[in-house]
Amino acid sequence: MPAPITTPRLRLREITLADLNDIHRLHAIPEVDEFNTLGLPKDISETRKLVKRLLDSGSRIPRESYTWKIMLCDCDVLIGMAGLTPSNDKFRLGEIYYKFHPEFWGMGFATEVAKALIRFGFNRLKLHKVEAGVATGNKRSIRVLEKCGMTREGLRRKILPIRGEWVDNYHYAIVEDDPRP
Repeated sequence: MPAPITTPRLRLREITLADLNDIHRLHAIPEVDEFNTLGLPKDISETRKLVKRLLDSGSRIPRESYTWKIMLCDCDVLIGMAGLTPSNDKFRLGEIYYKFHPEFWGMGFATEVAKALIRFGFNRLKLHKVEAGVATGNKRSIRVLEKCGMTREGLRRKILPIRGEWVDNYHYAIVEDDPRP
């Protein structure tokens, strides 16, 4: 398990099964689910299956994913989650995501985390390119990705199944030798 990621205000440590209740509470918030393809969990057992899948894919060699609990530096309370999925092939790609409890929106935490994930991908995993998908209506997340130096590379039409509707997705990316703010 890699060392936790730290930023000036946050600590990211890989999730464990002990985080199940916190993850369930986060995923059960309708505002968090607005642009999420998972949907609201029916119950804790549904969240347990998700967490077990994340833990299983994080324990394979080579690693199939990294999933972090996001906390403020001075406490262990979950304020969000983040992840990175490497391609593990010659293309050296990685896709990032993040989600926060609404109480922590608008404070710059998403930008701080996205920049940390990009650094982790390039410095620790030696990726060539870090990508992110974002629903076209998710203006806040679009701003975050652009503040991190990511470039909109395209539009994937009707690719996200969100609450029974197919939603368009912008594809963002940054390459290892692109300038980073």
